[in-house]
Amino acid sequence: MRLGINTFLFTSPFTNQSTKLFPRFKKWGFDSIEIPVEDPSHIDPAHVKRELDRHGLVCGSVCACMGPDRDLRGTPRQQKTGLDYMMKIIDQMVVLDCPSLIGPVYSAVGRADAVPPDEYKKQWATVVKNLKKLCQYARQRGRQVCLEPLNRFETDFINTCDQALKMVKAVGSPALKVHLDTFHMNIEEKNQAAAIRKAGKWLGHFHACGSDRGTPGNDHIDWKNIAKALKDVGYNGDVVIESFTTDVKVIARAAAIWRRIEPTRDEIAVKGLNFLKRTLR
Repeated sequence: MRLGINTFLFTSPFTNQSTKLFPRFKKWGFDSIEIPVEDPSHIDPAHVKRELDRHGLVCGSVCACMGPDRDLRGTPRQQKTGLDYMMKIIDQMVVLDCPSLIGPVYSAVGRADAVPPDEYKKQWATVVKNLKKLCQYARQRGRQVCLEPLNRFETDFINTCDQALKMVKAVGSPALKVHLDTFHMNIEEKNQAAAIRKAGKWLGHFHACGSDRGTPGNDHIDWKNIAKALKDVGYNGDVVIESFTTDVKVIARAAAIWRRIEPTRDEIAVKGLNFLKRTLR
């Protein structure tokens, strides 16, 4: 099990220049880096890979950034834009030697509408069709796609592990897995450990976030039982800290971070990593 850090805690967008963060991440003791690629033009994946290698790190995952124009249940144009974007990222992942495309790959973040059941079924069928294309592309390139349920304030489409598993089964591709996040599960799941066990062999990626988006361990989440559940299902993928602060303004606004949750973002990374090492290993 590798422990990783999502770079949104320190920068947005991630560019070639952002690789200057790598020595700090390595010094702190992280194994892997999770890179949100907001636009494929922002990075030269060969350069990023060289810098990762130079500092003894790996890119464990690339996070899909699903803006309003990238939506697999949207207009035909939005669907195409979303698919084209994620396929370009998968091409970059091959160069980065990164196994997993993660996040809310099904829809634009922030789209939360009260649609009638018939409309929801139509959207569901559209997403299934598009994810089949995406997963076929990913599988041909030896990558996997990990679909993340988001809380009710960020999407009305897939909020729970049950819904994510239903989508995975509907798509029917071995390249599609479930990505669970403790922040979202804290809102939507009755029992986080039970959700992890339910995901079981389909669990492909895991975000360890404080209940308030702060430091893992400095919150009310039942980490002991989460650690046991991860062990029980034999999870050996990456566990990534994905927290946000007011220091990165564009992400703070997008994630509704209106106050300083922890004293510093360095503290979130260092104390969070040390807590996860103690708890998960």
